[in-house]
Amino acid sequence: MASAFVSTWLIPISKNETQLRVGRLTKAHGLKGAIKLELFTDDPERRFVPGAVFTLQVPTTSPWHGKTLELAELRWYNGHPVGFFVGVPDRTAAESLAKAILWIDHDMSETTDEEDAWFDHQLVGLAVIRDGVRIGTMTQIDHLSAQDLLHVSTETGEVLVPFVKAIVPSVDVAGGTITVTPPPGLFEELPAADTDDAALDADETAPDAAAADGAPAADDAEVEPTAAPDSAKPAE
Repeated sequence: MASAFVSTWLIPISKNETQLRVGRLTKAHGLKGAIKLELFTDDPERRFVPGAVFTLQVPTTSPWHGKTLELAELRWYNGHPVGFFVGVPDRTAAESLAKAILWIDHDMSETTDEEDAWFDHQLVGLAVIRDGVRIGTMTQIDHLSAQDLLHVSTETGEVLVPFVKAIVPSVDVAGGTITVTPPPGLFEELPAADTDDAALDADETAPDAAAADGAPAADDAEVEPTAAPDSAKPAE
C-alpha cells in the first residue's frame, strides 16, 4: 500500500493502554488564555474538573511536547465548552495549544454505557472478520482529526481501516470480533478474474465508442474512487 503524508499533529503519542482520549483543544477564546474544547466524553463533569491533569498529544516540535496540562476551570459559552489551564496566561499561549489532544489515566475495569462506543483497550486484540472468515487482528487505534483508524495485522502485513460504520458495521467485544465490509483492494489486490472481466468489458465497448467519435479505444478502464463515509461515533 502506498504511504500517505501525515501531519505531525496527528502522530500518536507513546502512551500506555490505561489512558483514554477525552478531548481536543480547538482554538483560543478571548485574550486571557481560554481555549475552546471538542469533547470526546459523555461525562465532562467528571473528566474536566479543576485540578484534572491531561497528557498532551502534540508534535515533537511543539513547546508542549512531553508536558502535561492542568485544568483550572471549565466554562460553557453558548453551549460550547471553554477551558482555562494552569500555565496558559494569554492568547499567544493558548494558540500554541490549538489541535492538541487530551488524554487521561483510566481505570481498566471501567466500561462505557454509550451506544457504539468503546475504550481502546476493549478493541485491541479482537479478531477481524470478513464474510465469516478471520482475516487479521486489531492491534492499535489512531485517533485522527477526521476519523479513527484501526490497525489490522494480517498474514501479508498491516492494513489501516477507517473506523466508519460503512466499513466496520459491527463490533462484538464479548464475542471477541470486529466485522468489516471493506471496499475492493483495501486488504488485497483485486483478483485477476475481476481484472480480466473489466478488461473484457472495456474491449467490448471501446470499439463502439471509438466508432462514434473517431477516437482510438482506451487500453485500460479507470475505476472511480469511492468517497469515504461519515465517521462512526468515536470511543471516549
